[in-house]
Amino acid sequence: MLSRVLLIKTENFTGMQRAAQIMNRLGKDKTPFLFVIDFAMQQPLILPLADIDGKELLYDVNGKTNTPHKTTSAKKFMFNSTPVSKEVYCRAFEKVQFHIKRGDSFLLNLTMPTGVETNYSLLDIFYNSSARYKLWMKDKLVVFSPEIFVKINNGIISSYPMKGTMDASLPDAVEKLLSSEKELAEHYTIVDLIRNDLSMVAANVKVTRFRYIDRLKTHKGELLQMSSEISGELPEDYHEKIGDILFKLLPAGSISGAPKKKTVEIINRTESYSRGYYTGIFGIFDGHHLDSGVMIRYLEKTPEGLIYKSGGGITASSNCNDEYQELIDKIYVPLA
Repeated sequence: MLSRVLLIKTENFTGMQRAAQIMNRLGKDKTPFLFVIDFAMQQPLILPLADIDGKELLYDVNGKTNTPHKTTSAKKFMFNSTPVSKEVYCRAFEKVQFHIKRGDSFLLNLTMPTGVETNYSLLDIFYNSSARYKLWMKDKLVVFSPEIFVKINNGIISSYPMKGTMDASLPDAVEKLLSSEKELAEHYTIVDLIRNDLSMVAANVKVTRFRYIDRLKTHKGELLQMSSEISGELPEDYHEKIGDILFKLLPAGSISGAPKKKTVEIINRTESYSRGYYTGIFGIFDGHHLDSGVMIRYLEKTPEGLIYKSGGGITASSNCNDEYQELIDKIYVPLA
């Protein structure tokens, strides 16, 4: 599909090592490149920026883009979704609760696929959506994500896990989000997980901002999202180890859970579909700095039609009705 793409099928640990080695080599040479890594880390794409065919793949990473110009659609946006039933969702939710109560996991990100009909193409959505991280792969998918995975600037690696969502139109929405015991427990858990993850690759890891609120505009209204910032210091030769650093941190804690290994096993047994590139990561290394996002807010073209994938974190105090509503609330396009 893509010109001169380095597509590595990583069906075993050796394959993932090979993918990391390629990224390390490009980083050592300070060659700018794009990386797209799926949730299961089985089909990562590694593309030198100079080799990317803009007819097949477009990216926009906080304004760094291969898009020559922005085009907008004059069509009125139409978007209809058909989520899984509450009964289907709650059956999966109860399986997750069983494992949480047994102590196998204490935070698990449960996701589901939703059928979507829209008059916009994937390319229309790429151009007309507003997000920090946007990716379009021809006839495959479009991502319009608000969530940072990691940034590396001048040897400092920072992560910004996003946990906690609320409809901004609710009365006293900010106060309700910040005071929610469930959301607070979930956020503390993910901050601890990311702090531990960063400690595997960095020194002097600390929380530099705790529980700040972003407002996200969607075609259905505004959402509040709660995030924190955790940072650490990388060794001077970090650019030679970029692949090793990223793969040690994957999958992203905010879209898997804790403890990570066991929680991913439960996810694979509980979710009834393949996440694919959804909840993976993508980003660019520009030769000096790295910026990457988590592939949430994700629409995929399949033989059965367009599929939107969404979900949220489950803890012992979660309520199925609330979590099902959060899954639905996250089915949106952030139109510019």
